[in-house]
Amino acid sequence: MTKSGFTACGWLLACMLMLAACAGDAPEAQLRRQFDAMQAAVEAGKAGDFIDSVSPDFTGEEGIDRAALHNMLRAHTLMNARIGATTGPLDVRVEGDNAEVAFNVLLTSSSGRMLPNQAGTYRVTTAWRREDGDWRVYHARWERGQ
Repeated sequence: MTKSGFTACGWLLACMLMLAACAGDAPEAQLRRQFDAMQAAVEAGKAGDFIDSVSPDFTGEEGIDRAALHNMLRAHTLMNARIGATTGPLDVRVEGDNAEVAFNVLLTSSSGRMLPNQAGTYRVTTAWRREDGDWRVYHARWERGQ
């Protein structure tokens, strides 16, 4: 291969790496990373880290707001040595600066038993939007699985 052939190959490789890096910053990839960080925060008992990704004007089931969600997470963290949140595949749909992430989740405590009064599998659908350049959850609805 000629020297110019190596240069062309190097340029092509650099372009492919830049495209791969850009693809990693695609909205769906950003949402998946944010979701993973929120799940890790719940499992580590860090309700504050979780709530950082929740919009100030969050609404959820039965009118729950951001403060009530934060209190609920803190209460479960205090009642249980460890909370497990096992999620199924994420269904991510992005439309501009808005997105929906839907998933199934199984909640467990450190003893392997279900969380009291929250036992079981849930189907959760979350609505996200970009706020100051970051994805934040602004609405969630959940229903208990069968």
